[in-house]
Amino acid sequence: GGRGLSPRGVRDILTVLHAILKYTRKQPGSGLPEIDVIYPKEPRQEMRVLSHEEQDKLIRYLLLDMDCCKFGVLLALLTGMRLGEVCALRWRDISLEEKTIHITATMQRLQTLDDTAQKKTHVTIGEPKSATSRRKIPLTDYTAALCGKMAAPEPDAFVLTGRADRFMEPRTVQYRLGKYTAACGLEHVNFHALRHTFATRCVEVDFEIKSLSEILGHSTVKITLDRYVHSSMELKRENMQKLKNIGF
Repeated sequence: GGRGLSPRGVRDILTVLHAILKYTRKQPGSGLPEIDVIYPKEPRQEMRVLSHEEQDKLIRYLLLDMDCCKFGVLLALLTGMRLGEVCALRWRDISLEEKTIHITATMQRLQTLDDTAQKKTHVTIGEPKSATSRRKIPLTDYTAALCGKMAAPEPDAFVLTGRADRFMEPRTVQYRLGKYTAACGLEHVNFHALRHTFATRCVEVDFEIKSLSEILGHSTVKITLDRYVHSSMELKRENMQKLKNIGF
């Protein structure tokens, strides 16, 4: 308490306020002058990306005595899926024949609007966050083989539990990931860091950026470039070496 609203929270409020003012000005006889809305700038946070050594250490740990949850975490690292998408993923969404994952839903914990409800929040499974989030992700041969080994006999079974009657919610998966990374001696690794790590590995192997953007489910390539592409020092050094061809 006492910390006030985050810049993003203020931006969301101002966006709604701006829309209300814009609508009001268009009404006959409004007379409301045009008002400039100044949005607060969000400080750019450096996203955690696993190094190659950290990534290998985590993968080795997840493969050891792999259960459904460990597999789901590994699948996210290998495909760049969002946490909510992994939680909502069922085996019917994975095609071993096509070697694809079809993202059709997301899971999230939302605030309960009913004041009389006993619980303040509830888990819901719904449509992906945007039209571009509904997508098919091609699988590598390695990832498809892993899926083949772990596949549940029940198509409606959730990937994270192996059962159709029981799901695993996002905050439980975050907690489990914390246990896994702590066991590997890794610090400050949340689920989103897996997505950023996937995107970074793709860039390092010269992945075509438009394809990467669609695999991540972004609406524009700009989002991919601005938020998810992190060049390692090795990659920067490798690119700098190209300048020797012009005498630098």
